[in-house]
Amino acid sequence: ETGEVIIDGVNILKLKNKAVDRFRSEKIGFIFQAFFIQANETAYDNVALPLEIADIKGRSKKQRIESALKVVELGDKMKVKAGNLSGGQKQRLAIARAIVNKPSIIFADEPTGNLDSATGEKVEELLFGLNKKSGSTLIIVTHDHDLAKKCDIQISIKDGKIHSMKGASGANKRKAGAR
Repeated sequence: ETGEVIIDGVNILKLKNKAVDRFRSEKIGFIFQAFFIQANETAYDNVALPLEIADIKGRSKKQRIESALKVVELGDKMKVKAGNLSGGQKQRLAIARAIVNKPSIIFADEPTGNLDSATGEKVEELLFGLNKKSGSTLIIVTHDHDLAKKCDIQISIKDGKIHSMKGASGANKRKAGAR
């Protein structure tokens, strides 16, 4: 299979490993269904991880962490061990970690899959609100048709191929589709 992934005019598939790592840490935030938080670390330390990878230190680091935790309504949980948070709080912590570097792209893999419906709705509102407020591109991978319908563009993939696309204009279809 061949193709290109062009972001900001750069084919990221042609970058060397270090450049890919830098690109990921500066431009992309990841949110996973299984949270992937460090249970024995505080909420603050969990959110600090991407900043440590990006080598951001000092007052800027502290301000970014506190701001990200406040955005997801966990400002009062900074010193709480992540393992002691509820499922919804853990997912919001994962979101704070994903947005702390102010990424231009946020990938969310089944972000509500492990949550009850009420908590899932709150996480959805948070993600779509962040998308509107920050202008970052939000890409959600989901089997939840109701969640998918809330997205501007829905791309259905079957057996590794684009099966259908809804909500995209011709120009957006070319941007979103595979080559």
